[in-house]
Amino acid sequence: MSENRRVRRAKARGWGQFAIGAVLLMVFLFPIYWMVNVSLQPGASAVGASWFPVHASVDSYVEAFSTQLPHLMTSLMVAVGAVVISLAIATPGAYALARYRVPGASAVLLVILLTQMIPGIVIANALYGTYTDLGLLNSVPGLILADASLGIPFAMLLLQPAMKAIPLSIIEAAEVDGAGSLRTFLQIVTPISRNTIVTAGLFSFLYAWGDFLFALTLTTTEDVRPVTLSLYTYLGGHVQDWGSVMATSVMASVPAIILLVIAQRFISAGISAGSVKS
Repeated sequence: MSENRRVRRAKARGWGQFAIGAVLLMVFLFPIYWMVNVSLQPGASAVGASWFPVHASVDSYVEAFSTQLPHLMTSLMVAVGAVVISLAIATPGAYALARYRVPGASAVLLVILLTQMIPGIVIANALYGTYTDLGLLNSVPGLILADASLGIPFAMLLLQPAMKAIPLSIIEAAEVDGAGSLRTFLQIVTPISRNTIVTAGLFSFLYAWGDFLFALTLTTTEDVRPVTLSLYTYLGGHVQDWGSVMATSVMASVPAIILLVIAQRFISAGISAGSVKS
């Protein structure tokens, strides 16, 4: 009897946890639902729209696509470029700190950690003067370098413990077989660290894709304008077409959602890769 009671309690607890999780999920996803809902109701206001798109229309998406496509492409170029530069610098840098006796390696890691605590506005203001002198204002390469400056420290902090956790015997075996340092890094260390590299690249992409501060500070014309800044300027003081605004927001969310869905199996393994030494 006591066993049956324990089973019933366990089931009740399970259903209770499921109910709480379902309620929290609905709360978290409601803003996304409302964004999609308003985008399908041309002429609707953000607050006065009906709860369901009974007379759904894609007119807002047509309008958003025609006006915001250049800005979406700018954001995509900046985000992909930031990922490439971040991983190209952070991956070998993290491997060097993890495997070689670099003088002051602990101090380097501490400085990298401290850079994550500096407010973005401080970095943006410092970059503005430098970019003015170098002629990098209002340019895609300038935004790529600025966003990569956020991705590189985080990627190194993520990759260094993961690479340090790789058994030394694997690297020594590759060296015994005649592999040099570069070949060992490219053919042994990089594949083993794939999960963490994908995770670092994903976060670098999200940093760059969602960046607003650098875009606002380092661009002064409409020639180079990421979608985050375009949405801000599109809203202005008064907005009449919330359907197009919400449609643009949905379009801007799609790449990040697709990447998260594709890379979800790498993320948990990548984040915990260096937590336990193999």
